[in-house]
Amino acid sequence: MQEYFETIRCDDFEVFNLEYHQKRMANSVGLNFNLGEYIYPPSSKLLKCKVIYNEESILNISFTEYHKREISSFKLLTSDSISYSKKSCNREELDKLFLQKEDCDEILIVKNGFITDTSIANIAIFLDNVWITPKTPLLKGTTRDRLLSTGELIQKDITVEMLLKAKKVALLNAMIEMDVLEDYRFSL
Repeated sequence: MQEYFETIRCDDFEVFNLEYHQKRMANSVGLNFNLGEYIYPPSSKLLKCKVIYNEESILNISFTEYHKREISSFKLLTSDSISYSKKSCNREELDKLFLQKEDCDEILIVKNGFITDTSIANIAIFLDNVWITPKTPLLKGTTRDRLLSTGELIQKDITVEMLLKAKKVALLNAMIEMDVLEDYRFSL
């Protein structure tokens, strides 16, 4: 049976964005759990809570202290066949692409001519005075969904040309929220 996971930010005993994680769980396998009844952060530190589940139940909940990975260089890789629409524990396709990052910190996946995601985060670019996120990401992240719902992001197909013209780039995931990068480069 396929297993999935959610990565949930916990800081100072607070659990963040549960509504969006619960929504993704429901969309993935039809589970309608109140995650607030299951997640009890064991310390006030910044923690990554990992909830592993399948279509029948929650299988495991673990907490690790979170340390942000520094990312400033991206290898653009094309994969028109990659599929990762549900946050599956099977990350084999992503892992294979990540091994091709060469001297870069992270990969940025191009699918069918458009920018999608990195191996660990959604992306947004600041172009024409607006933050844009891909209309067709590999995975609809919870932070991405929240920022779309508040109007802080808009969805649009992003070409490599648009990416290279952007004034700013940000990574989006549950642990880093919207992390605007100060210094970055792309390797084609």
